[in-house]
Amino acid sequence: MTSAATQAQAAAAPIDSVIPAPVSVTAVPNANYTVTSSTQIRAAAGATGVADLLAGVLRRSTGFALPVSQSTGDGISLQLSGADPQVGTEGYQLDVSTTGVLIKAATVAGLFNGTQTLRHLLPAKIESSTVQSGPWTVPGARILDYPRFAYRGAMLDVARHFFTPDIVKRYIDEIALYKVNYLHLHLADDQGWRIVIDSWPRLATVGGSTQVGGGAGGFYTKAQYSDIVSYAAARNITVIPEIDMPGHTNAALASYAELNCNGVAPPLYTGTDVGFSSFCVSKAVTYQFIDDVVRELAAITPGPYIHIGGDEAQSTSDADYKTFMNKVLPIVTKYGKQAIGWHEVAKVNPPTSVTPQFWGTGRSDSAVASAAGRGNKILMSPANKAYLDMKYTSSTPIGQDWAGKIEVKTGYDWNPGAYVTNVGEAAVRGVEGPLWTETVKTRQDIEFLAFPRLPGLAELGWSPWSKHNWDAYKQRLAAQGPRWQAMGVNFYRSTQVSWP
Repeated sequence: MTSAATQAQAAAAPIDSVIPAPVSVTAVPNANYTVTSSTQIRAAAGATGVADLLAGVLRRSTGFALPVSQSTGDGISLQLSGADPQVGTEGYQLDVSTTGVLIKAATVAGLFNGTQTLRHLLPAKIESSTVQSGPWTVPGARILDYPRFAYRGAMLDVARHFFTPDIVKRYIDEIALYKVNYLHLHLADDQGWRIVIDSWPRLATVGGSTQVGGGAGGFYTKAQYSDIVSYAAARNITVIPEIDMPGHTNAALASYAELNCNGVAPPLYTGTDVGFSSFCVSKAVTYQFIDDVVRELAAITPGPYIHIGGDEAQSTSDADYKTFMNKVLPIVTKYGKQAIGWHEVAKVNPPTSVTPQFWGTGRSDSAVASAAGRGNKILMSPANKAYLDMKYTSSTPIGQDWAGKIEVKTGYDWNPGAYVTNVGEAAVRGVEGPLWTETVKTRQDIEFLAFPRLPGLAELGWSPWSKHNWDAYKQRLAAQGPRWQAMGVNFYRSTQVSWP
């Protein structure tokens, strides 16, 4: 590493370096706190899990013991009482004084978010996996913070290319630092089925046996999936499984002949075309299959949502699509979950419990606007703004460009609460950055496309719109570069940002 990079990682973080931008930040002069070998982490009862996670990050780079206890006093203190009522269910209050850092929240989720802000306030090399030299100084500050939208998501497509649980966990750690609180796993598509379903075992063993371009593919056992869910939950991230239907279903159709209208299983598919596959809408076995899949997924998914896809069903007529969705949506409800679907589901006038996820490239969609008018909450993922698999520029080595090229400023400069005509702020559930993996094969590929764009999307979901300012944001984003270097994140060094 160059000496300049080392110096950038060692520099004390300025008070305005946090992403997403907090609601309110006030500098407190002469109130800096330095973490030392005698610092203790003190947690309220019920908050020791968050304290242990914070200690795990800080111990690696400082080499300090940083014992965690349910006590009160100086040092780093996490309290579940006394916070400003404005913090709500995910916000926090953070106060830095010469004697310590005090984080107060109404919930464990709020405390976790406060600890992520504390990481941003420490020198970048706090993220290193090996012991570094200090000092570990936090600037004197008072921060009051809470999210704009309840949903700030990232989607990872593990169907086109399979990614191991360890890679998924690393992505969870990376997105948690920016207060992303939903991970949407695209578990099934034409090219692969990635989760064991006990009642239909060939889905994993046959449907999961390949991927784009060939190769071994892979799948998650239920134990592995549950482990990912638990790992995410400890970091305030809820996992949402997606089984795309009625299209994007070739892996399932290849696994079970009876799911095809003609009773013949097609060959496994390793290409990247879309729109050619469909479940057989008229067969009863189709809905028994979906009932079994949803039942088994719901049993191992504690979060409220199951994503049923619904996009690019070009081999399903509109009449069949409506018939299909009107049978499938009640199945999701039957197992105690709420359905999310790509925005095409809006055209079937779904119940208001259903969340259409807008992925269009235009600014208007009459079906989505009508759904919002009826009371459905809309999840915003416009492909030409939020799709993390789009190329940055024409010379980007990986990614796609069908929705356009998305440089960092393009991905940051849009307002989810006023983007789609007649879908106002109150109708928006939040934002999500999908990362499709047709061209993505490694952890480094995932990171290259997600960083530096994902933090901007996280800021759109968390920070008040009044804080939105590209010129200020790109300064804060530049300060993340040394942090990512310390973490070993393979990020794209956009020329729009003056990296240190």
